[in-house]
Amino acid sequence: MTAVAETATAEPGRDDTGQRPGAPRRRRYSVGRLIAWIVLFLFIVITLAPFLWMLRTALSNNRVLFTDPDSPLPVDFTWGPLERVLGTASTEEAQAEGGSGASMAFWGYLRNSVIVSTLITVGQVFFSALAAYAFARLRWPGRDKVFFAFLTALMVPPVFTMLPNFLLIKNLDLINTYPGIVAPFFFMTPFAVFFLRQFFLGINRELEEAAMIDGAGHFRIFFRIILPMSTAPMITLAILTFINAWNEYFWPQLVGQDESVRVLTVALSAFRTATPQTGPDWAGLMAASLVAAVPTVLLFLVFGRKIVDSIQFTGVK
Repeated sequence: MTAVAETATAEPGRDDTGQRPGAPRRRRYSVGRLIAWIVLFLFIVITLAPFLWMLRTALSNNRVLFTDPDSPLPVDFTWGPLERVLGTASTEEAQAEGGSGASMAFWGYLRNSVIVSTLITVGQVFFSALAAYAFARLRWPGRDKVFFAFLTALMVPPVFTMLPNFLLIKNLDLINTYPGIVAPFFFMTPFAVFFLRQFFLGINRELEEAAMIDGAGHFRIFFRIILPMSTAPMITLAILTFINAWNEYFWPQLVGQDESVRVLTVALSAFRTATPQTGPDWAGLMAASLVAAVPTVLLFLVFGRKIVDSIQFTGVK
C-alpha cells in the first residue's frame, strides 16, 4: 500500500529521478570529477607556462630584462627581438636593446630546415610503408621473428648509434651536405613501421585476393589499393615525422655546421654564442625559439585531432 501511495502522490509528468521526460539531464558533479578537472587544469598550466614565459621574454628589451625578473609581462615591451631574428633591425638598433648586432640569415636557415624536414618525411613515410606492408600482408618464413627483432631497435638509445653513423657519413664524404643530415632518418624507423603495420592489419584481405585473381602483383596492390586506403594514418605519420625532423638538433649540429646547410634549430645557438658586453641576448634567443616553434605548433593545432584519432585507432589493433 505504501508503494502505491507513493506512486499516486508522485507529480505527474516526471520520472523516478524527478525530471520531466525529454528534459535535459542535470550533470551530477562528484568529488572525483572535481579533482580530475583540477589535475587537468594543473597539467595545462605546467605545459603552457614555458611557452608563455618564452613569449614574455621574446617581447622584452634585453638590456633591461633583468631589472624585473619576476614580472609575468614583457619588460619594456618591444618588437626588437623579433626584428633581430627576422633580420629587419639595424646593428645600431640591435645593440641599443642589448643584442649583439650580429646578422642572422634567418630565411636561409628556415629554407634549410624545410628542405631537410621534407626529405626526411617523404623518405621515411614511403619506405616505412613498404616495410609495414611486407610485415602485415606478406607471408614469408620468420616474418614475426624478424619483426620482433626490428622492434627491439626501439629500446636502443639513439646516442649509441650516433658515432657509427658519423663515421659512416664522414667516410662517404657527406659532412656539411643535405644527404649527410638526412641519411640516418631517411629510411624506415621502428615506430613508423609499427604504426603503419597496425593499420595495414585491419584492411580486408578479400580486396587483395580479388586483385590477385585479376592478375595484380604485390606492387600494384600496394600502390593501387593499400596506399589509397591508408591516407589518414600516412598523413598522421608524415606530420609526426616532420615535427621530429624539424626539432632535431644534435645530429644536424654534428654534421651540418656549414652556413649553407645549417638548420634553424642549430642556428639558434648564434644568439647564445654571440655575446655582447652586457650578457647573452636572451630576448633574441627566445624570439628565435618562438619563431622556430610556430610551424610545428600550427601543424599540431590544425591536425591535432587527426593525429590522436589515428594513434588510438592503430593502437587497438
